[in-house]
Amino acid sequence: MAVLPWRKSRGLVIAASLVTALGPQVALVQPAAAQQQGAATTDDRMNRIETQLRALQRAVFPGGDQRFFEPEITADTAPQGQPQGATLPNATALTDVLARLDAIEQQLARLTAASEISGNAITLLQGRVDALEAARTAAIAVPSPAPGTTTGTPAPATAGGPAELVSNPAITTPAPGPTPERLAAVRAILKPQTADAGDDEYVYGFRLWDADFYPEAQQQLSLFLERYPDHARESFARNLLGRAYLDNGEPEAAGRQFLANYLDNKQGARAPDSLLYLVEATLALNSAQSTSRACIALAEFATTYPTEMAGRLKGQYDALRARVTCP
Repeated sequence: MAVLPWRKSRGLVIAASLVTALGPQVALVQPAAAQQQGAATTDDRMNRIETQLRALQRAVFPGGDQRFFEPEITADTAPQGQPQGATLPNATALTDVLARLDAIEQQLARLTAASEISGNAITLLQGRVDALEAARTAAIAVPSPAPGTTTGTPAPATAGGPAELVSNPAITTPAPGPTPERLAAVRAILKPQTADAGDDEYVYGFRLWDADFYPEAQQQLSLFLERYPDHARESFARNLLGRAYLDNGEPEAAGRQFLANYLDNKQGARAPDSLLYLVEATLALNSAQSTSRACIALAEFATTYPTEMAGRLKGQYDALRARVTCP
């Protein structure tokens, strides 16, 4: 049967109307599918990041200690009155992603803070270990007392003597072992006790040197310099320590003390004296360079201390100058 023209036209009109009515739904099919695929891809990436973060968390803090971090990354809790896991009517894939990102950032912040605290603690611990090691090394470097060294003990005060005078128990007599007579003589030398403890130590060293107990004087003066490096008697003590070595037949050790006392503080009270005693120690060495070195020291003294050369130390300078022939 032939189709009437009007019927054919009517069918075309209906088909066109259906296309027009369903057009928006047909057009949304492809974008919706793309959105679903994008959301799935985002979920996969988020799941992978969370898995890696948990692996990092377990590597940094084995055992999963709850004091430092939560064991898993979770999104924000549900609002009050709504069961956990329930989805708000207007929740979307984007809000879920944002919540998970917030949780990741919070967890990373906790991990970073804990890592910094651990690093700080390790640094402090290393500092304490270094300090202990340095103290142990210094303790090992302290020489032990020589065999036969005898430590003096306080001697009873002399009957009728001043109450402020006592012997120094720290003084020792070097090996070889001292005779009982020497020990008794050393103990008989008393150390003053005044308001200036440093001056008392120096005076005691001077008394030992003046009594010809040179090794004991060396020990006492060295003790004074160690305990009171900034004392007003420091220059006196270093010069006297050099003299204790020189008088004990040790010109090389004496020369080191005299030279250091002069070079470290040329304005020291006994720096000029040390320069002249350096000449004596140099000549006592009796080496090939003794004369030339003595002349250098004498010239240095004349240039640096012209007032002392013409005054207090004139006699000592003239006597030394007469012993050597300088150009």
